[in-house]
Amino acid sequence: MEYDWVQHLKAHVQLSADALIDQALRRKEGMLASNGALTVNTGKYTGRSPQDKFIVEDSLTKTAVAWGKVNKPMAPEIFERLLAKATEYLKSKEIFVHEGYACADAGHRFPIRVVTEFAWHNLFARQLFLRYKPGEKIAAMPAMTILVAPNAKADPKKDGTNSEATIVIDFTQRIILIGGTHYAGEIKKAIFSTLNFLLPGEGILTMHCSANVGDKKDVALFFGLSGTGKTTLSADPHRGLIGDDEHAWSDNGIFNLEGGCYAKCIKLSQKQEPQIWNAIRRGTVLENVILDPETKTPNYDDGSLTENTRAAYPVEYIDNAVIPGVGGHPNVIFFLTADAFGVLPPVSKLTPNEAMFHFLLGYTAKLAGTERGVKDPQATFSSCFGAPFLPRSPNFYAKMFQEKTAKHRTPIYLINTGWIKGPFGIGERISLPHTRAIIDACLSGAIEKTDWKLIPQFHLSIPSECPGIPKEILDPSNSWTNKQAYAAQAAKLAKLFEEKN
Repeated sequence: MEYDWVQHLKAHVQLSADALIDQALRRKEGMLASNGALTVNTGKYTGRSPQDKFIVEDSLTKTAVAWGKVNKPMAPEIFERLLAKATEYLKSKEIFVHEGYACADAGHRFPIRVVTEFAWHNLFARQLFLRYKPGEKIAAMPAMTILVAPNAKADPKKDGTNSEATIVIDFTQRIILIGGTHYAGEIKKAIFSTLNFLLPGEGILTMHCSANVGDKKDVALFFGLSGTGKTTLSADPHRGLIGDDEHAWSDNGIFNLEGGCYAKCIKLSQKQEPQIWNAIRRGTVLENVILDPETKTPNYDDGSLTENTRAAYPVEYIDNAVIPGVGGHPNVIFFLTADAFGVLPPVSKLTPNEAMFHFLLGYTAKLAGTERGVKDPQATFSSCFGAPFLPRSPNFYAKMFQEKTAKHRTPIYLINTGWIKGPFGIGERISLPHTRAIIDACLSGAIEKTDWKLIPQFHLSIPSECPGIPKEILDPSNSWTNKQAYAAQAAKLAKLFEEKN
């Protein structure tokens, strides 16, 4: 039987955001920035630790999970040993317990209990998951319990782990164990992985995408890997934000899996991203953002700790957030890619077959110069734009995606938010206003009122014109001054696509 964490003698249960901030400051877990946000340092781990993520292999998961590099099995007896170790550790500590839930659709509510060693981790969970309203009855039993013990480190030799960090999901016991890492994103993504396993079994497609809705109830989805613009483009002042990262598509429409946003804030601009800038205030958790030592003003341009600086805040901190986070069936879907090769067009229309290809491809690019020894752009692929969080085979999700988009005849566009007129280091990144103009043209249907031509090399159709966009940048082959260099770069990327297919 699971230990009763709510009755733990040193438990702080269901604290408000203000109370959790006070506790975090009392315990010297972080400091307040000038804008009121709680700023914390995650130490050694400044991002997810995929090599330390496991799923308990038992009768429930043995044939249902796609085992491999992403989904690594753990024997039940090893998990029991780790769980007992973490439980004994937390039982001796002052702990924080938050009761919340996932899934904004009331018909699919998924109760979550989060037990943490740190107050700021509990604040993170409180702001990222959905919160019960005052007076609302809390579920008697959670559908999943998350134990977060960052200072309870595993011993690889004794515990059979890869390192001191462990992120383990036991679907049978409905327990997630996170130990040895201070990075809070593991909490959020562990629940996403959980729902990616459970909801598709009910005929509900889970998706790594952001979503917003217009005045005419037209819903748009934005798929993309980190750094491609999911959060930025969905935070549109002229449209309601449903959510910035994780959604599901049921027979009734789409709904947010979360109650908060987890925005990258490296080089955050008040002018370019005012909604996110204004959301960073009291109640927000800032991870690894450097503060001015005197004024405590955040320096979003400073990536000395990590480029993966983050801000976690409730979705209602965005002025035009849609509460609850539900919408109809998608009217338009965007696949976002930051192509550092500079050869993909800013916008192209995908046929159903091309959409399936790019959905399973999940392409973006690492930049030259961001890692030692990387002199040229490096292609990165992640099936369904979220492979690290998919317990089942990518084809399982792709088939559901194909069926739903076909049923609702949803148009799909590929948007390059990366480089034009040349590769990284030579060309330039397409401006955010231009990308927003392209998105607007797709949403309004204006982009369909033009001629389209095929780029055979990538099987992509591009428009001859788009309102507010210079014609010369719509066709990459025209925007490069060095045509031979373009042809070489295009051939290189096309070959990578072929090899991945």
